[in-house]
Amino acid sequence: MSDSGYKKRRSQNWFGKEGKDGFIYRSWMKNQGTPAHQFKGKPVIGICNTWSEVTPCNAHFRELAQSVKNGVYEAGGFPLEFPVMSLGETLIRPTAMLYRNLASMTVEESIRANPFDAVVLLTGCDKTTPSLIMGAASVDLPTIVVSGGPMLNGKFRGRELGSGTDVWRFDADRKAGRMTEEEMDEAEACMSRSIGHCNTMGTASTMAVMAESLGLTLPGVSSIPAADSRKKMMAHMTGMRIVEMVEEELSISKILTKPAFLNAIKVNSAVGGSTNFILHLLAIAKRVGIDLTLNDFDVHGSKIPFLLNLMPSGKYLMEDYYYAGGIQVIMKELSEHLDRNVITVNGKNLHENSAKARNWNTDVIRPITDPILKEGGITVVRGNLCTEGAVIKVSAATPSLLKHKGRAVVFENIEDYHARVDDPDLDIDETCVMVLKNVGPKGYPGMPEVGNMALPKKILEKGIDDMVRISDGRMSGTAYGTVFLHASPESALGSPLALVQNGDIIECDVQAKKIHLHVSDEELAERRKNWQPEDLGFDRGYIKLYIDTVNQAHEGADMDFLPGCSGHVVNRESH
Repeated sequence: MSDSGYKKRRSQNWFGKEGKDGFIYRSWMKNQGTPAHQFKGKPVIGICNTWSEVTPCNAHFRELAQSVKNGVYEAGGFPLEFPVMSLGETLIRPTAMLYRNLASMTVEESIRANPFDAVVLLTGCDKTTPSLIMGAASVDLPTIVVSGGPMLNGKFRGRELGSGTDVWRFDADRKAGRMTEEEMDEAEACMSRSIGHCNTMGTASTMAVMAESLGLTLPGVSSIPAADSRKKMMAHMTGMRIVEMVEEELSISKILTKPAFLNAIKVNSAVGGSTNFILHLLAIAKRVGIDLTLNDFDVHGSKIPFLLNLMPSGKYLMEDYYYAGGIQVIMKELSEHLDRNVITVNGKNLHENSAKARNWNTDVIRPITDPILKEGGITVVRGNLCTEGAVIKVSAATPSLLKHKGRAVVFENIEDYHARVDDPDLDIDETCVMVLKNVGPKGYPGMPEVGNMALPKKILEKGIDDMVRISDGRMSGTAYGTVFLHASPESALGSPLALVQNGDIIECDVQAKKIHLHVSDEELAERRKNWQPEDLGFDRGYIKLYIDTVNQAHEGADMDFLPGCSGHVVNRESH
């Protein structure tokens, strides 16, 4: 076929050039045994792969990438797989959230710098989804997501285990003497018995739901377990579809509209999604210039009925959810709440994609006429303790604690917490409010998942498994409890949270969306005179850049120079 038959594409700024530059671009591609007709004219599809052996949730992505490639080839495109920084929640220290923004930068620059006409994002473990979407959004090519899928249900001594959720329970039982170390060892392999990410509605599953509810996946992709052969089939179909999206010039900015973000907020409330959803959705919105604020999560999400009976807020696991009908059933139940004037990557809206869905188990997915909770969404509370807001996952909280007044027991940092929480002499009872400082974006740094502080041993020994807890940090989406998170501004900036002292009275009223520190403004002003920030000890490298530029939680905790879109044009040559 002659060059005149080829449509001019972005990739042809590389492979279609004449002279020395074109020679170099084509010749070094040929060293892999690829004939020129594969990349000289066909749509070149980048497959952004977060495979890594230190990201166990994504360790099956080599196979998944091959399925995508097969689909791309079938549709007449040319796939090129490339790696980016992979963030494994279970191994990275101090927290994967510290590196979400760095990973997004590697994604953005990798896409822009290379000859891609479109990209497929392979996502799974918690931060791999938002970081890849953030990076791709700042380039604005046709983009589609394949989520790697959850593990199969864990099985242990006649009962089912939920990833993460049962870890917190087992740890409490071990501390209270109800579980032995030998039983803990046995449960480890029983919980994680297949490929995939957490099998609860933790952050990884929440991010998969987010991607689909934003319109970035083919219908149903987010629900399929990783070990199910249908995941590979959908990856193949995704590869075919992305080639069509190049022809249609369906870029990511045409999908990520304000109504799409509001749809995602509503779906997240219905499934009892992770509080981490807020940070990530805010950051993604800012990359495409959408005016999304913390208030939108409250206005559009807090009143949505909670429908999904899934751990940590319920009984079942992701495998059961898929068999019950998955995300498309949720969207069908929410049809009156979702905006119809949006498109998804297949060119249809969420209503069209879910029209034929059927609910095969109403104990797993409740109909909207009979919800688990009439108002189960994440709620934003404000007050003098957190003037820019804090969030609580109502579906995972103890109802009797949603209105509470108690004496503060303060931990100045995570080391202070670990040193004293199980001290028999700690002055604490179940009516107290546990307060953890200096675990926000700057203060840790990286905003770790420690907000769901394990209760003191002497409290657990009473058979009590929940107390009110407040911090400027996060908690795992697999966790549960009456936990106020993301308090903003964070304590490392000298906010009111930094000034709380042992014995102060803190009052919360979730229905009224208030949290109040019963200390006068005058007293807080006096305390502020004596406040000194902690020395974080970082004076170079990425972590210093992060500390110097990271935004607060209510802004999405992106770095202040990253919001916005730089596009895909690269004007200068490399030779």
